Amino acid sequence: MADMKFEEALKKLEKIVEDLEAGDLSLDDALEKYEEGIKLSKLCAKKLELAKKKVELLVKSEDGSVELKPFDESTAGDEKPAQEAKKKKVKEETPF
Repeated sequence: MADMKFEEALKKLEKIVEDLEAGDLSLDDALEKYEEGIKLSKLCAKKLELAKKKVELLVKSEDGSVELKPFDESTAGDEKPAQEAKKKKVKEETPF
């Protein structure tokens, strides 16, 4: 199971969830599927964590140089998170 690709594990996990939600399984079969689902869930989480550690962002500095920086989850997708947070806070605090 450890050498299974993320997408394959996720598809198997989705199928297990469908089977369990259908409610047509015996108790023993449901428990077996549940155990397999837990293993697949842990495998997917582990693979996601490994992928996250490998992600690096190319960041262009003001002088035009490019450097590699480790992925920072807290700023992912935000170009200017500190400035935007300040603007949002000011808007929320302004009563009019």
